[in-house]
Amino acid sequence: RPKAAAGNAHTGLFVTVTLAYGIYKQDLPAPEEKPRTVVFVDLGHSGYQVSVCAFNKGKLKILATAFDSDLGGKDFDDILANHFCEEFAKKYKLDVRSKPRALVRLYQECEKLKKLMSANSSDLPLNIECFMNDIDVSSKLNRGQFEEMCAGLLAKVEGPLRSVMEQTKLKKEDIYAVEIVGGASRIPAIKERIGKFFGKELSTTLNADEAVARGCALQCAILSPAFKVREFSITDVVPFSISLKWNSAADAGLSDCEVFPKNHAAPFSKVLTFYRSEPFTLEAYYNNAKELPCPDANIGQFLIQNVVPQATGESAKVKVKVRVNIHGVFSVSSASLVEVVKAVDGEEPMETDQIVKEDEVCVCEQQHKTSTEDGKQEKKNDQPPQAKKSKVQWQLSSQELNTFLENEGKMIMQDKLEKERNDAKNNVEEYVYEMRDKLHGVLEKFVNEAERDAFSLKLEDTENWLYEEGEDQQKQVYIDKLAELKKIGQPIYSRYMEAEERPKAFEELGRRIQMYMKIVEAYKAKEEQYDHLDEMEVTQVDKQVNEAMIWMNSKLNQQNSHDLALDPVVKVGEIQAKSRELFCVTNTMIFNLHFSSDLNKEVLGNAILA
Repeated sequence: RPKAAAGNAHTGLFVTVTLAYGIYKQDLPAPEEKPRTVVFVDLGHSGYQVSVCAFNKGKLKILATAFDSDLGGKDFDDILANHFCEEFAKKYKLDVRSKPRALVRLYQECEKLKKLMSANSSDLPLNIECFMNDIDVSSKLNRGQFEEMCAGLLAKVEGPLRSVMEQTKLKKEDIYAVEIVGGASRIPAIKERIGKFFGKELSTTLNADEAVARGCALQCAILSPAFKVREFSITDVVPFSISLKWNSAADAGLSDCEVFPKNHAAPFSKVLTFYRSEPFTLEAYYNNAKELPCPDANIGQFLIQNVVPQATGESAKVKVKVRVNIHGVFSVSSASLVEVVKAVDGEEPMETDQIVKEDEVCVCEQQHKTSTEDGKQEKKNDQPPQAKKSKVQWQLSSQELNTFLENEGKMIMQDKLEKERNDAKNNVEEYVYEMRDKLHGVLEKFVNEAERDAFSLKLEDTENWLYEEGEDQQKQVYIDKLAELKKIGQPIYSRYMEAEERPKAFEELGRRIQMYMKIVEAYKAKEEQYDHLDEMEVTQVDKQVNEAMIWMNSKLNQQNSHDLALDPVVKVGEIQAKSRELFCVTNTMIFNLHFSSDLNKEVLGNAILA
C-alpha cells in the first residue's frame, strides 16, 4: 500500500503561498513573455522553506524548493527558555524543567520577549509572578545578546537559499523580488541575512501570518466544482527523485529505474513498458534518503497481477502507468497487458495501445522483444468500456436542505454550550490566578496568615484539578467550583473594598456635617440672610449634626484600632445611610433658604449634590 510522498507538505505549502501572491497580480508578464521569477521564504514556528517560482499571466510554475525542518520560531524559543532555565537555577535555585506548568509559562514569556526584541534593541525585562514555589522571577535581555545566543541557528538561514539558486542555475540579478512570510521572518537578524544574500530589499506584500491560509482557501475553491474561480494554471514539482525497482527475470536480481527526477513537473504521468510472463512487484522509493525529512525512504509496493505469457510462450508486454498527482502523491494508477494476435490478411498491423500526448514512454526492461514485422498485431485485452458520466446536480433537495439546516442548528447549539462550558472553566482559572496573586499583594493586610495559607492551598488544589480530572467537566461543575472558592475569597475581597471606600464615605459625611454646622452657627450669629429660619428646626438640626459628629468620631476611632483582617466595625453602607439620614432631617431647613446671597446658593447647591 503506497504512502504519501515525503516533503509534500513543503511543496504544497508553497503552492498556496505563491497562489495567494500571483492570482491577484494584474501586472504579470503575458504567457509568451519571459516569466517573472520570485523567491518565497517562509520561516514559521516549526519549519523553514524556500522556493523559486516563475509567474506569467494566469499561471505559475514552481522551479525549485529547499527546506530545513530543524529551523523555526520554536528553535529560537528553545534557546531563550534554556538560557533562562540556567539563569533561574543559579539565581533562585529553581529547577524549572521539573515543573511542566512552570516551563510552559516560561515558554510563553520567552515568545513574548522574542517579539518585543524584534521591535526594540534596548534591554527588555522578563518578569513572572509566582513562577515556582510562590517565587517571583525577573531578568532582562537585549537583541544583541539574543542574536549572539542564536548564532548557530542564524548560520543555517543561507543553506536553503543557496540550494534553490544552485538547482535553478539562476543569477541573483534574475530574481524579481524576495517575498518573506511566517511569524519568525520578523526577526531582524533573519531579514538582514536574507536581504544580504540576494542583495536587495525584501518584499512584504503578503500577510506574514495569513498568506498560507488565504492560499489554501483559494486552492480549495479551484479544486471544488461548486465555486467559480479565475483560471489559473499551477505546475508544482517533485521535491525528491523517485525510482522503481523490481526483480529482473534476465539478471536474476534487482533492477531499478529513476522515474521522476528531482524538480520534475507535477502532476505528471508516465507509461513504463515491461516484458514479463508472470505477476511481479514494483517497489517505489526515494533515491536520496539523506534529503528526506523522515528516515524511511520507501513509498510503497505495487503488485502487478494477472500477467500471463503470450500464446507462443514469449513474455507478454505489460504497460504500467505511474503518476504523481496534484497533491504530490506517487502511485501506480493502472497496468495493461498487451496481447499479440495475427493480423487479418490485407490489414496493416497497428499498435492499439495509444499513449496520450503528455505521457512519456520509458522501456525499463526488454526481454524477448517481439516484432510487428511478422504481420502480427498487438492489442490490449483489458480495456474497460468507457463509463457513462452522469450529470452532477449541485442543488440540494428540500428534504436535504432541511436536514442540513437542522444539523446546523444542532451544531450551533453545541458550539454555544461548549463556549459556555469553556467560559465557566476559564472563570475558575482566572479567579485562581487573580486571587493567588492578590493574596500576597493588595489583599495581604486583610487576611490572617492561617486563613491565607489555607486559601492558597485551596487555590493550588483547584489549579491542579483543572489540569487533571477537571480538564473536561460539565459547565455546572465549574460554576459550583467557582462559588466554592468565592465563598472563601469574597469576604477577604469585601474587607479590602470596604477599606478602599470607607475614607471617601467618612469624608463625605464630615463635609455634610461641616456644612450644616456652618448654617447653624450663622443663624446663632443672627446673620440677616438666616432670620427667616424657624428656631425649632435649627435646634433640631443642631442636635442631629452633633449626634452625627459623635457617631462618626466614635466609629473612626474604633475602626482605626481594629484589625484589618477582621470584618470592619462600620461598613460603607452604614456611613452612607447616616449621611442620607442627616440630609432628610435638614431637608426642610435647606429648602427654606433664600437664594439672594451667593453663600446661600453655594450651600444649597452643595447640599443637593451631596
